[in-house]
Amino acid sequence: MGRGRQKAKATKQARDMKYFSPATDYSALQRELTGPGSRASSRRTEAIEPVEPDYSEYADKYADEIDDDSGGSGSRRIG
Repeated sequence: MGRGRQKAKATKQARDMKYFSPATDYSALQRELTGPGSRASSRRTEAIEPVEPDYSEYADKYADEIDDDSGGSGSRRIG
């Protein structure tokens, strides 16, 4: 198949996908998203705060390297 025919076919397929609108079953979608045995009304409404990772072990591990780089001739600053 030549490039012109190939491009025309790809364009037709893209247009068909763009304008295709199947009937959506919103109740089935809601059941799928809420999971088995869950009710949408029983869900938590309060925001869940993210848990901060504990970096204290890394601070102790790399504290010497940070102190060494603070004023030595080995550090190079650009900018």
